[in-house]
Amino acid sequence: MKFLAMIQARCGSSRLPSKVLKDLCGRTVLEHVIQRVKRSRYVEEVMVVTTLNQEDIPLVHLVSGMGLRVFAGSSQDVLDRYYQAAKLIQPEYVIRITADCPVFDAALLDDAIEKLKSETDYMAALSETLADGLDLEIVRFSVLKQVWKEAQLASEREHVTMYIKNNKEQFRIQDYSSPLGNLHKERWTIDEPEDYQFIKAIYEHFQEMGKEDFTSSDILNYLSEHPEIRKINEGFIRNEGLLISLKNDKIVKRPMEEL
Repeated sequence: MKFLAMIQARCGSSRLPSKVLKDLCGRTVLEHVIQRVKRSRYVEEVMVVTTLNQEDIPLVHLVSGMGLRVFAGSSQDVLDRYYQAAKLIQPEYVIRITADCPVFDAALLDDAIEKLKSETDYMAALSETLADGLDLEIVRFSVLKQVWKEAQLASEREHVTMYIKNNKEQFRIQDYSSPLGNLHKERWTIDEPEDYQFIKAIYEHFQEMGKEDFTSSDILNYLSEHPEIRKINEGFIRNEGLLISLKNDKIVKRPMEEL
Protein backbone atom coordinates (compact mmCIF):
# COMPACT_ATOMS: atom_id res chain seq x y z
CA MET A 1 0.00 0.00 0.00
CA LYS A 2 1.32 3.44 -0.87
CA PHE A 3 -0.96 5.93 0.93
CA LEU A 4 -2.75 5.18 4.20
CA ALA A 5 -4.82 8.01 5.69
CA MET A 6 -5.00 7.91 9.49
CA ILE A 7 -7.57 10.11 11.23
CA GLN A 8 -6.77 10.97 14.84
CA ALA A 9 -9.97 11.04 16.94
CA ARG A 10 -11.01 11.10 20.60
CA CYS A 11 -13.90 12.31 22.73
CA GLY A 12 -11.87 13.81 25.57
CA SER A 13 -11.52 17.39 24.38
CA SER A 14 -11.43 19.77 27.35
CA ARG A 15 -12.80 22.77 25.47
CA LEU A 16 -15.57 20.97 23.56
CA PRO A 17 -16.13 17.41 24.87
CA SER A 18 -17.16 14.76 22.31
CA LYS A 19 -16.83 17.30 19.53
CA VAL A 20 -16.17 14.61 16.90
CA LEU A 21 -19.57 13.06 17.65
CA LYS A 22 -21.51 16.30 17.33
CA ASP A 23 -24.20 16.39 14.66
CA LEU A 24 -23.69 18.26 11.41
CA CYS A 25 -26.76 18.02 9.22
CA GLY A 26 -27.55 14.40 10.11
CA ARG A 27 -24.02 12.99 10.41
CA THR A 28 -21.36 13.23 13.07
CA VAL A 29 -18.31 15.44 12.61
CA LEU A 30 -16.15 12.31 12.35
CA GLU A 31 -18.35 10.75 9.66
CA HIS A 32 -18.01 13.90 7.58
CA VAL A 33 -14.22 13.89 7.96
CA ILE A 34 -14.05 10.24 6.92
CA GLN A 35 -16.27 10.76 3.88
CA ARG A 36 -14.30 13.81 2.77
CA VAL A 37 -10.96 12.02 3.09
CA LYS A 38 -12.33 9.05 1.14
CA ARG A 39 -12.88 11.35 -1.85
CA SER A 40 -9.13 11.36 -2.45
CA ARG A 41 -8.07 9.65 -5.68
CA TYR A 42 -4.86 8.37 -4.10
CA VAL A 43 -5.72 7.25 -0.57
CA GLU A 44 -6.06 3.46 -0.56
CA GLU A 45 -7.43 3.08 2.96
CA VAL A 46 -8.80 5.32 5.70
CA MET A 47 -8.18 4.24 9.28
CA VAL A 48 -9.26 5.94 12.51
CA VAL A 49 -6.86 5.90 15.46
CA THR A 50 -8.42 6.54 18.85
CA THR A 51 -7.61 5.73 22.50
CA LEU A 52 -8.22 2.88 24.90
CA ASN A 53 -10.25 5.19 27.15
CA GLN A 54 -13.80 4.07 27.89
CA GLU A 55 -15.18 7.38 26.65
CA ASP A 56 -13.91 6.55 23.15
CA ILE A 57 -15.79 3.25 22.83
CA PRO A 58 -18.60 5.00 20.86
CA LEU A 59 -15.99 6.02 18.30
CA VAL A 60 -14.89 2.41 17.89
CA HIS A 61 -18.50 1.31 17.34
CA LEU A 62 -19.18 4.14 14.89
CA VAL A 63 -16.11 3.54 12.74
CA SER A 64 -16.31 -0.26 12.73
CA GLY A 65 -19.98 0.07 11.81
CA MET A 66 -18.87 1.99 8.73
CA GLY A 67 -16.72 -0.97 7.72
CA LEU A 68 -13.43 0.83 8.39
CA ARG A 69 -10.44 -0.26 10.36
CA VAL A 70 -10.15 1.39 13.78
CA PHE A 71 -7.20 1.19 16.15
CA ALA A 72 -7.28 2.02 19.88
CA GLY A 73 -4.01 2.89 21.59
CA SER A 74 -2.32 5.25 24.02
CA SER A 75 -4.19 8.42 24.94
CA GLN A 76 -1.04 10.41 25.82
CA ASP A 77 1.55 8.94 23.43
CA VAL A 78 -0.17 9.70 20.14
CA LEU A 79 3.04 8.95 18.25
CA ASP A 80 2.99 5.42 19.62
CA ARG A 81 -0.68 5.12 18.69
CA TYR A 82 0.09 6.11 15.09
CA TYR A 83 3.12 3.86 14.76
CA GLN A 84 1.48 0.77 16.29
CA ALA A 85 -1.52 1.20 13.97
CA ALA A 86 0.53 1.88 10.84
CA LYS A 87 2.84 -1.04 11.62
CA LEU A 88 -0.07 -3.42 10.99
CA ILE A 89 -0.20 -2.31 7.35
CA GLN A 90 3.23 -0.76 6.72
CA PRO A 91 2.27 1.57 3.87
CA GLU A 92 4.90 3.58 2.06
CA TYR A 93 3.37 6.82 3.37
CA VAL A 94 1.12 7.72 6.29
CA ILE A 95 -1.20 10.70 5.89
CA ARG A 96 -2.06 12.29 9.23
CA ILE A 97 -5.42 14.04 9.58
CA THR A 98 -7.28 15.11 12.72
CA ALA A 99 -10.99 14.48 13.27
CA ASP A 100 -11.77 18.08 14.24
CA CYS A 101 -11.51 19.18 10.59
CA PRO A 102 -14.95 18.50 9.02
CA VAL A 103 -14.31 20.68 5.96
CA PHE A 104 -11.14 18.79 5.04
CA ASP A 105 -10.56 19.11 1.30
CA ALA A 106 -9.48 15.92 -0.50
CA ALA A 107 -8.67 17.97 -3.60
CA LEU A 108 -5.92 19.72 -1.66
CA LEU A 109 -4.63 16.38 -0.38
CA ASP A 110 -4.49 15.06 -3.93
CA ASP A 111 -2.69 18.21 -5.04
CA ALA A 112 -0.14 17.69 -2.25
CA ILE A 113 0.35 14.03 -3.21
CA GLU A 114 0.89 15.00 -6.86
CA LYS A 115 3.55 17.52 -5.77
CA LEU A 116 5.23 15.08 -3.37
CA LYS A 117 8.84 14.52 -4.45
CA SER A 118 10.15 10.97 -4.50
CA GLU A 119 12.92 11.83 -2.05
CA THR A 120 10.67 13.61 0.46
CA ASP A 121 10.46 12.15 3.98
CA TYR A 122 7.87 14.56 5.33
CA MET A 123 5.47 16.99 3.69
CA ALA A 124 3.21 19.48 5.45
CA ALA A 125 1.92 23.05 5.22
CA LEU A 126 4.87 24.28 7.28
CA SER A 127 4.42 27.83 6.01
CA GLU A 128 0.85 27.66 7.42
CA THR A 129 -0.78 28.99 4.26
CA LEU A 130 -3.67 26.53 4.63
CA ALA A 131 -6.67 27.38 6.77
CA ASP A 132 -6.64 25.98 10.28
CA GLY A 133 -8.77 22.91 9.65
CA LEU A 134 -7.30 21.99 6.26
CA ASP A 135 -3.99 20.78 7.70
CA LEU A 136 -2.47 17.63 6.25
CA GLU A 137 0.80 15.83 6.80
CA ILE A 138 2.43 13.11 4.71
CA VAL A 139 5.23 11.12 6.33
CA ARG A 140 7.19 8.15 5.03
CA PHE A 141 6.45 5.09 7.19
CA SER A 142 10.15 4.34 7.68
CA VAL A 143 10.56 7.87 9.05
CA LEU A 144 7.56 7.44 11.35
CA LYS A 145 9.29 4.35 12.74
CA GLN A 146 12.51 6.29 13.29
CA VAL A 147 10.65 9.10 15.02
CA TRP A 148 8.82 6.59 17.23
CA LYS A 149 12.16 5.19 18.37
CA GLU A 150 13.94 8.50 18.95
CA ALA A 151 11.41 11.10 20.16
CA GLN A 152 11.84 11.81 23.88
CA LEU A 153 9.95 15.01 24.67
CA ALA A 154 6.33 14.80 25.79
CA SER A 155 5.40 17.28 23.05
CA GLU A 156 7.06 15.01 20.47
CA ARG A 157 5.07 12.00 21.67
CA GLU A 158 1.77 13.93 21.77
CA HIS A 159 2.21 15.84 18.50
CA VAL A 160 3.18 13.08 16.09
CA THR A 161 5.55 14.94 13.77
CA MET A 162 7.08 17.43 16.21
CA TYR A 163 10.35 15.46 16.37
CA ILE A 164 10.79 15.96 12.62
CA LYS A 165 10.27 19.70 12.96
CA ASN A 166 12.73 19.83 15.86
CA ASN A 167 15.38 17.90 13.89
CA LYS A 168 15.00 19.20 10.34
CA GLU A 169 18.60 18.43 9.45
CA GLN A 170 17.89 14.70 9.70
CA PHE A 171 15.05 14.62 7.19
CA ARG A 172 14.16 15.66 3.67
CA ILE A 173 11.27 18.03 4.26
CA GLN A 174 8.90 19.57 1.72
CA ASP A 175 6.55 22.47 2.37
CA TYR A 176 3.06 22.39 0.89
CA SER A 177 1.81 25.84 -0.01
CA SER A 178 -1.87 26.61 -0.45
CA PRO A 179 -2.86 26.85 -4.14
CA LEU A 180 -5.73 29.13 -3.06
CA GLY A 181 -3.56 31.91 -1.65
CA ASN A 182 -2.60 32.53 1.95
CA LEU A 183 -5.44 31.24 4.16
CA HIS A 184 -3.50 31.46 7.43
CA LYS A 185 -6.10 33.70 9.09
CA GLU A 186 -8.99 31.35 8.26
CA ARG A 187 -10.22 29.19 11.17
CA TRP A 188 -12.16 26.17 9.88
CA THR A 189 -11.47 23.70 12.69
CA ILE A 190 -13.56 22.69 15.72
CA ASP A 191 -12.00 23.33 19.12
CA GLU A 192 -14.44 25.75 20.73
CA PRO A 193 -18.27 26.02 20.84
CA GLU A 194 -18.02 29.02 18.52
CA ASP A 195 -16.10 26.90 16.01
CA TYR A 196 -18.93 24.38 15.97
CA GLN A 197 -21.46 27.15 15.29
CA PHE A 198 -19.27 28.44 12.46
CA ILE A 199 -18.90 25.01 10.82
CA LYS A 200 -22.60 24.28 11.36
CA ALA A 201 -23.51 27.47 9.47
CA ILE A 202 -21.33 26.36 6.54
CA TYR A 203 -22.84 22.88 6.43
CA GLU A 204 -26.41 24.18 6.66
CA HIS A 205 -25.75 26.59 3.80
CA PHE A 206 -24.44 23.92 1.46
CA GLN A 207 -27.12 21.44 2.55
CA GLU A 208 -29.76 23.97 1.46
CA MET A 209 -27.97 24.17 -1.90
CA GLY A 210 -27.88 20.36 -2.17
CA LYS A 211 -24.09 20.47 -2.46
CA GLU A 212 -22.51 17.85 -0.19
CA ASP A 213 -19.08 17.82 -1.81
CA PHE A 214 -18.33 21.54 -1.36
CA THR A 215 -14.69 22.59 -1.63
CA SER A 216 -12.43 25.14 0.00
CA SER A 217 -13.09 27.50 -2.88
CA ASP A 218 -16.83 27.15 -2.28
CA ILE A 219 -16.34 28.04 1.38
CA LEU A 220 -14.24 31.09 0.51
CA ASN A 221 -16.92 32.31 -1.90
CA TYR A 222 -19.61 31.81 0.74
CA LEU A 223 -17.62 33.68 3.40
CA SER A 224 -16.88 36.56 1.04
CA GLU A 225 -20.62 36.95 0.53
CA HIS A 226 -21.39 36.49 4.24
CA PRO A 227 -18.55 38.12 6.23
CA GLU A 228 -20.67 37.96 9.37
CA ILE A 229 -20.12 34.18 9.50
CA ARG A 230 -16.36 34.68 9.95
CA LYS A 231 -17.04 36.75 13.06
CA ILE A 232 -18.63 33.76 14.84
CA ASN A 233 -15.27 32.24 15.81
CA GLU A 234 -12.69 34.95 15.25
CA GLY A 235 -10.09 35.79 17.88
CA PHE A 236 -8.96 32.31 18.90
CA ILE A 237 -5.28 31.32 18.93
CA ARG A 238 -4.10 28.91 16.26
CA ASN A 239 -2.47 25.69 17.58
CA GLU A 240 -3.29 26.54 21.19
CA GLY A 241 -2.96 22.89 22.25
CA LEU A 242 0.59 22.75 20.91
CA LEU A 243 1.56 25.92 22.75
CA ILE A 244 0.27 24.43 26.01
CA SER A 245 2.25 21.21 25.36
CA LEU A 246 5.46 23.16 24.74
CA LYS A 247 4.99 25.20 27.89
CA ASN A 248 4.71 22.03 30.00
CA ASP A 249 7.26 19.98 28.07
CA LYS A 250 9.42 17.28 29.68
CA ILE A 251 11.40 14.17 28.79
CA VAL A 252 9.30 11.01 28.98
CA LYS A 253 10.03 7.31 28.85
CA ARG A 254 9.98 5.95 25.32
CA PRO A 255 8.29 2.62 24.46
CA MET A 256 10.53 -0.44 24.23
CA GLU A 257 12.00 -1.15 20.83
CA GLU A 258 10.65 -4.08 18.87
CA LEU A 259 12.23 -7.48 19.48
